[in-house]
Amino acid sequence: MRFPLLGPLAAVLALLAAVGARAAPIEVIAEPVPLNAADPAQTTVGKLRYLGGAVLKSPDPRFGGFSGLAVAADGARLIAISDHGLRLEAKIVYTPEGRLAGLTDVDLGSLSDEDGRSLRSVVERDAEALAVGPAGEIIVAFERNHRLLRYLPGVLVPERLPPPEELATAPANGGIEGLAFLKDGRLLAITEELIRGGRAVGWISDAAGWSPLTYALNDGFVVTDLATLPEGDVLALERRYTMRLGASARVRRIAAGTIAPGAELAGELIADLRPPLTLDNMEGISARRDAASGRTLIYMISDDNFSATQKTLLLMFELME
Repeated sequence: MRFPLLGPLAAVLALLAAVGARAAPIEVIAEPVPLNAADPAQTTVGKLRYLGGAVLKSPDPRFGGFSGLAVAADGARLIAISDHGLRLEAKIVYTPEGRLAGLTDVDLGSLSDEDGRSLRSVVERDAEALAVGPAGEIIVAFERNHRLLRYLPGVLVPERLPPPEELATAPANGGIEGLAFLKDGRLLAITEELIRGGRAVGWISDAAGWSPLTYALNDGFVVTDLATLPEGDVLALERRYTMRLGASARVRRIAAGTIAPGAELAGELIADLRPPLTLDNMEGISARRDAASGRTLIYMISDDNFSATQKTLLLMFELME
């Protein structure tokens, strides 16, 4: 499974296409948040510079639980998928200074199954990761019933991709959480809780199928998403939750040259986000290169687990390279 390279135009078209979803407009309110409410002057964490963010709220009870994120190459739109098999699409609102301010023209709809029906059952609808591909497709990784579905632009019914054989042994709620297309068209997938010798099991695709690799874990963190940088390196978003410390998140950078069959991946720490910084259960990450400024921009979204004590956060950063 090696695909052609993905160009910026194809990425934008993929996000604009109605891919396997029956969507309807919903209201979303955005409340701006600082990087650190205890120190509003703080603007950086590690190698990330904060460029605005918001708590997103909606009166629609289906809103929330977002576990995968993709932002168009021009930064105009985003797609997020949820644990309930839903697909959110919206225009991103920026301030005149280019800081993230919120969303508008928001649509929410159900992803469809292989029979063209809306995903309904808990076992079938748990979407955890997505990758925007070279033909404008969106590939979605599901847990519980572990599988990969490929949604083509304008086609309601997805096709199932052959999964890695070992994926069937993953815990029900610990399958593929990180999924990304590499610059050469291969897919990289990393699981949350399929662990071997203290390392998360993952795979990389090629013309013959899937080859295994592993990703180093430490300090109780697990991988929740992947994003490919414009030059080819991959960002890994990690998450940890403890009763004493609450939610924490980390971003690591995996060098493109190290991603190969049999590799033992270990990324460079880019940022360590911990209280009192603004964060929640961070599960989605996306990256793009701003054409006007040349900056690499990073977006993150949190999964609120449909809990009144948690928040849906959409945050934006500049990667300081």
